[in-house]
Amino acid sequence: QVQVAESGGGMVQPGASLRLSCTASGRSFSRYAVGWFRRAPGKEREFVAARSWTGIGSYRDSVKGRFTISRDATNNTVYLQMDYLQSEDTAMYYCAVHSLRFSSGSESASDYANWGQGTQVTVSS
Repeated sequence: QVQVAESGGGMVQPGASLRLSCTASGRSFSRYAVGWFRRAPGKEREFVAARSWTGIGSYRDSVKGRFTISRDATNNTVYLQMDYLQSEDTAMYYCAVHSLRFSSGSESASDYANWGQGTQVTVSS
C-alpha cells in the first residue's frame, strides 16, 4: 500500500515563500515521476509542477520562475519550493505519484495513481 503525505502548507503574505514536502512509503522517487496539483475553492484541480524520474521539472505557466520542484534522495522526499507567492496561489496542494515506473512528468491527473490528502496554502495580506 503506497501512502503519500504532504506537509509544509500554511498562511503567508503575498511575496512570501513556502516549501511543501511530499513523502511516499512504498515508492522510491528515484523511479517514479511525481506531480503537484492544486485545487482552489470553487475551481477545478489543476496541474502545478511535475518531476520526471530523471529529474526533469515541468511547470504550469503561472508558476514558472517562482516554483521549483526537487528531490532529496537521502530521505525520499520531493519538495515544491514556492517563492513570490500570490493570492492566486491559494489552494489545497496535492502530491501524486505516477502510476508507472521510469515515467516522465505528466500534467494529467489521471496518470497518477497515488495521492496525498493535501496541504492548504493560503496567501493573504
